[in-house]
Amino acid sequence: MKYLIVNSVLQLLIIFLTLFPQGIFSQEPNGKYTIVIDGGAGSLDPNLDEAGKQAYLNSLTTALNIGKKILEEGGSSLDAVEQVVKYLEDDSLFNAGRGAVFTSAGTIELDASIMDGRDLSTGAVAGVTVIKNPISLARLVMEKTQHVLFAGTGADELGKKLEVEIVDPSYFFVHKRYEELKKMIEKIKGTSGCVAIDQFGNITAGTSTGGRTGKIPGRVGDSPLINAGTYANNKTCGVSGTGIGELFIKNTVAFNISALMEYKGYSLEEAANEMIYNRLPDNSGGIIAVDKNYNYILEFNTESMLRGVATSDGIFEVKIWK
Repeated sequence: MKYLIVNSVLQLLIIFLTLFPQGIFSQEPNGKYTIVIDGGAGSLDPNLDEAGKQAYLNSLTTALNIGKKILEEGGSSLDAVEQVVKYLEDDSLFNAGRGAVFTSAGTIELDASIMDGRDLSTGAVAGVTVIKNPISLARLVMEKTQHVLFAGTGADELGKKLEVEIVDPSYFFVHKRYEELKKMIEKIKGTSGCVAIDQFGNITAGTSTGGRTGKIPGRVGDSPLINAGTYANNKTCGVSGTGIGELFIKNTVAFNISALMEYKGYSLEEAANEMIYNRLPDNSGGIIAVDKNYNYILEFNTESMLRGVATSDGIFEVKIWK
């Protein structure tokens, strides 16, 4: 009988450690946090009029404050990342959600992913057409299913089943984006993303996008692909990429930044610079990232990257160009 009790206790301990690999002692808030966001990398005109520039900066500021407030109040990085990306998806200035670019067929196909650095849990969707906030469906894929990635009609139907907000595809029609399709101009490449580490040392990364202007229907970039456009691991860092997705896929950019830190002892800055400047060609994109020590980096090899950072040390910045 005594043996059975001891054995049962050991089994429960194993289950607990599996579900909560950080243990109970890491759950004391330390008062620290770091959050970084991006709204896409590319070649936004440096001569953009003041009103246009301020519109971007105001939106970045609002998004950053949403995440900052959650983290300041002891909320999770998972909640902060989801809410920030949801805001960016709802703002037509950014290539995600309502501001998504059109395919060559004049349709909208949305991708998103999210990753929890505590246990490498992930969720992603690709090619959704009626999901108002793909990042929220990605989180539900992570939390409510045994799978990682849903695509196309199956992802849309899953969203309906899980009762996320559904919209008619016309919701995503933004005249400015349609004009870009007709002209085949893409001033901003990439995504909207957010990476955060909360007061408990947990890192989350999330990415959402409409892809590339004029993309062939069915094309999927790096944003919904864990390891390419999104990665988070409490042992190292969290990363969200923005830019030409095919290049981020080929070079496994997000994971390799973590791998260089874990296996080679690189700092976050060294690892990010290696990938952005030595592995990727010029004008291909950028990354936002935070590491387990609350350091951050926002690095890009394009002319501009809409970006922002807020930390518990009082740093709060939003920028567009170098």
